[in-house]
Amino acid sequence: MANPPRDTGPAGLRATARLQFHAGFTLDDAVPLIPYLAQLGISHLYASPILKARPGSTHGYDIVDHNQLNPELGGEPAFRRLSAALKQHGLGLIIDIVPNHMGVGGSDNAWWLDVLEWGRQSPYAGFFDIDWDPPDRSLSNRMLMPFLGAPYGEALGSGDLKLLFDAADGRLHAQYFEHRFPIAPQHYHHVLQAAQDPTLAALGQEFGRVGLQQRDRALAREQAAALRDRLRRFAETPGGGAALQAALAGFDAGTEAGRSALHRLLERQHYRLAWWRAAADEINWRRFFDITSLAGMRQELPEVFDATHDLILKLYAEGAVDGLRIDHVDGLADPRGYCRKLHRRMQAVRPDRAPMIWVEKILAPFETLRTDWMVDGTTGYDFMDEASGVLHDPEGEGPLTTLWTDQTGRSPSFDEEARAARRQILRDNLASELNGTAAAMKRVAMRDLATRDFTLTGLRRALTEVLVHFPVYRLYITQGGRSAEDNRILDWALAGARRTVRAADRPLIDLLDGWLGGDPPRSLPPVLRRDRLAAAVRFQQLSAPTAAKSVEDTAFYRYGRLISRNEVGSDPARFAVTPAAFHGSARSRAKSFPRALLATATHDHKRGEDVRARLAVLSELHGEWTAAVARWSRLNAPLRKDLPDGPAPGMSAQLMLYQTLVGAWPLGLSPTDEAGVAEFLDRVCAWQEKALREAKRRTEWAVPNLDYEAACRDFVGAMMAPDRASRMREEIAGFAARIAPAAAVNGLSQALLRCTAPGVPDLYQGTEFWDLSLVDPDNRRPVDWEARQAALAQAQPPAELLADWQDGRVKQAVIARALALRTRHPALFAEGDYHPVTVEGPRAQHVLAFLRTRKDAAALVVATRLPGTVLGESPMPLLPGAEWSGTDLRLPPSWEARHWRDALTGEGQHAPGDRLPVGQVLARLPVAVLEVG
Repeated sequence: MANPPRDTGPAGLRATARLQFHAGFTLDDAVPLIPYLAQLGISHLYASPILKARPGSTHGYDIVDHNQLNPELGGEPAFRRLSAALKQHGLGLIIDIVPNHMGVGGSDNAWWLDVLEWGRQSPYAGFFDIDWDPPDRSLSNRMLMPFLGAPYGEALGSGDLKLLFDAADGRLHAQYFEHRFPIAPQHYHHVLQAAQDPTLAALGQEFGRVGLQQRDRALAREQAAALRDRLRRFAETPGGGAALQAALAGFDAGTEAGRSALHRLLERQHYRLAWWRAAADEINWRRFFDITSLAGMRQELPEVFDATHDLILKLYAEGAVDGLRIDHVDGLADPRGYCRKLHRRMQAVRPDRAPMIWVEKILAPFETLRTDWMVDGTTGYDFMDEASGVLHDPEGEGPLTTLWTDQTGRSPSFDEEARAARRQILRDNLASELNGTAAAMKRVAMRDLATRDFTLTGLRRALTEVLVHFPVYRLYITQGGRSAEDNRILDWALAGARRTVRAADRPLIDLLDGWLGGDPPRSLPPVLRRDRLAAAVRFQQLSAPTAAKSVEDTAFYRYGRLISRNEVGSDPARFAVTPAAFHGSARSRAKSFPRALLATATHDHKRGEDVRARLAVLSELHGEWTAAVARWSRLNAPLRKDLPDGPAPGMSAQLMLYQTLVGAWPLGLSPTDEAGVAEFLDRVCAWQEKALREAKRRTEWAVPNLDYEAACRDFVGAMMAPDRASRMREEIAGFAARIAPAAAVNGLSQALLRCTAPGVPDLYQGTEFWDLSLVDPDNRRPVDWEARQAALAQAQPPAELLADWQDGRVKQAVIARALALRTRHPALFAEGDYHPVTVEGPRAQHVLAFLRTRKDAAALVVATRLPGTVLGESPMPLLPGAEWSGTDLRLPPSWEARHWRDALTGEGQHAPGDRLPVGQVLARLPVAVLEVG
């Protein structure tokens, strides 16, 4: 029987569940899960991108058509079925949209292909962020197309580049495997007039005049369309088809003459074909990070916004979609302007609802989301950092830092690793983007006689130093200049740059201060204003990918003091988050962004939420861990292979491997289970290969060092061999089992914090059971939904499931009961105040507690933290009552002498005065959420 309809607007927003859609898990596959999600307490399904993406896409972020629902997901019919099922069970829908970039290359993005065909005359030429006048004059009015798998001359000579005719639409194009490169219509005559056929020759002459006699782009396109239709019909005749094939044969790269003819034809196009490696140095259009198959969009232009949001806004207007998640908002030229415009447009098409918008935004620990963007908050990476960090013991920082430096000889400073990674990324991966930004700054310099002699190379050096020291993703410069927060951020970066830049370039640092909003653009003459703003946008759109590629995708894989802190949204330099800091962030969120999403797992996380929870135990048991690592390193030293560039694996990779093995060892997996261990080690080796390549030290994606990677893979196999005398497999499994109960306590605490803290809890698919996944694609493996549905249907109280905690049902039960409480008291959690609760007594540091209050309603949340040192060898994730002796919760005066009922166990608790004994509250579970009653 269906649940009664519920409010799916902002007032009914209580919890979201993220599902990753792809060809193997379609919109129809989600329909049977809707009753389960409703029963779990979810109010909104949170979908990965559902617009048409590159065929075979496993993530949906490579959209190729903004006006079509993805046929691989079932298209519009499946979407309507899903929408109906959601409405039937009272759930809303939030979808992930991708305004920053589109999938390009291949042969399926019509806008992109049109730009290749028509160049700057294409109506879509302004849609993509293309520099048509780059410093490299060979690319003036042309685009670099670095999609070849070999240097251009080699690719041309191989015969893999072919000139083809598409009989369906009458177009000529060059084909390179899956990539299609249209031939501009005015150059068809070079092909057709080479044929010994009067009809083709005449057509060729007419093609040669397309667009030359008038400036009317629409008329030129009409002419070309008509001529292509005549060519198509001519080619359908036996004689015409043969004549056309004969013409194409003259461009066959298998002969020297054909190769020369094909080269001359390609050189006349609006693009220049190039080896894929040329992208890093010469590309003249903005990419998503350094991914050449994703091209940046110019959402600041009204026509681009309209063309890319038409379908989304229609779905929102009709109520099929209730909220939007904005991917990579920092890639946009003007995130604030974009978000505010989107909010207004959503409000206009659906005035009965307050728009719901979340932005994917990485915040530094000291950074806050701007409150004037008209959004509901971030997608929750900041909360993921806080909820994990508060479970780490700050006492472990010193010993684990010493372990890292002693074993590896590397710097104890993560910031030092990050700065080195930034230099490498700017040099090797984003050099073309850095060049483009320097060129934009040079255009600014040329506007003033006092600065025109500053060179492009000098500006590049100065920009590099500023970006190396840049502490956040980006600034948000406007016509009015910089905000106070932007001033603080840039001052930090400029101060660092002054310490490391060449003395001769120090004057440039002061110039950059002025050019990057220090002199408010609106105070400048129009020409200067335009150039300054363009340069500032280029800088901001470079600082964001620099941060992402160098920190998350490089330094995170180099620095392994404790890899549970190497997570998206986290700063590994901040080893732990204090309860006071957690409370401070929660109170700020309750005030400014009460509907921000709260995530502890995402499709982008580096390791699963319960892997992080398990590794957090090492921050407490640092002595045991140090001894174990020392022993394992000694026993495994003979297994390392000596290569010309050093031993394999290196010690930093080895230490991160040990953490991964212990952190992700599956619950209940016996070291004698050969099939199970083999499956697990396959996953670990896949993680290791990605980790080594992302680290970019001795191997990388662009130039894999296969010998090094093979040696590292062999090391895992030899170390974990079942017949090793050292029984390393048993030791790894034993250590994982030793800390697993404490990890389960952390996992339950983390889950409860997500469900009760200010904000909206977000559940990533399947993580209602234990989440011991690794980095993608491991964290996107199929979910056993049947097991989860069966467990929830039994509705057993979590305390009864604690004895069998390893199967994950207790975690699901805690989440379900906490979300049920949110359903009973929606206003309390949506609008309620947040009050830290004081804990007193010998075990006070092992408790995190707070009150959510609104009028006469209240929820008292109590979570165990730092259980490793007090749980001992207990196989149960529950501290014995005796451990809590003398430790009490100190209730605020207005909530003294109340009767409370635990929403997780159903048991009553009475506070005769201002105190509640922690041992009483946490007698049956390591977490509790008490409601007045």
